[in-house]
Amino acid sequence: MYEIIEKEELGATIKLIMIHAPLVAAKALAGQFVILRVHEEGERIPVTIADFDRAAGTITCVFQEVGRTTKELGTFEAGDCLKDFVGPLGVPSHIQNYGRVACVGGGVGVAPVYPIARALKEAGNEIISIIGARTKDLIFWEDRMRAVSDELLAATDDGSYGRKGFVTDLLKEVIEDKGIDLCLAIGPLPMMRAVSELTRRYGVKTVVSINTLMVDGTGMCGCCRVTVGGETRFTCVDGPEFDGHEVDFVELARRSAVYKTQEKLSLDLYEEKGPRHDHQCRCGGEE
Repeated sequence: MYEIIEKEELGATIKLIMIHAPLVAAKALAGQFVILRVHEEGERIPVTIADFDRAAGTITCVFQEVGRTTKELGTFEAGDCLKDFVGPLGVPSHIQNYGRVACVGGGVGVAPVYPIARALKEAGNEIISIIGARTKDLIFWEDRMRAVSDELLAATDDGSYGRKGFVTDLLKEVIEDKGIDLCLAIGPLPMMRAVSELTRRYGVKTVVSINTLMVDGTGMCGCCRVTVGGETRFTCVDGPEFDGHEVDFVELARRSAVYKTQEKLSLDLYEEKGPRHDHQCRCGGEE
């Protein structure tokens, strides 16, 4: 089992957990993800790697409590253990010196943007980071992003922090004022679609990281498929990063909503019965 050695609340519904997983940490690279299971009867969910420490053998994950599994994961504390923690999975980010790169993170998407921005900065790129959320309470890791950026801009939908508006408003200004050679965008599907539509007009190469429905993470189940450039690709083995101008976001949004009814039912049952505290055992103990 995989011990949670640190937990931190980054916002009202956003939490960080640091997991002791030395074999995963030894191979992890920016842009990859893991699949975890909270207990024997839990579902498998993909979570992007937000940071890793090879020397300490740790993987850091950031998640937002939305459905049953993430809400249950949010009840785990330091010292508790996850049943399964598989990775690193997916194709790592392609890191090279592009020139000036805009790294755009929306909501919890700031977490997976961070290690990629750091790697791009280490490769000699000029990094302009743009982070955004619905409200100030959901802004996090601004200090981390600033540390790996030449410039950092922030926006909130309600204007409670930074610029009032969307990350696309800031991105448009950056493109028109300075120009960029590459755009990396990670966040909710509507945000990544809006970024891709904007950059298409300016001819800016854009990479998005897709977090789809996923079961095994090895290309066998097929539920993570996405249409890219008219071809079917598997997010788990071909991604999670794709050319944002080639992704069929309409189809992707439709597929992402297929199990909304079942997801709501599962969440309702969980909130009625409560978390499985009996599975949150200390590592090495008995369930």
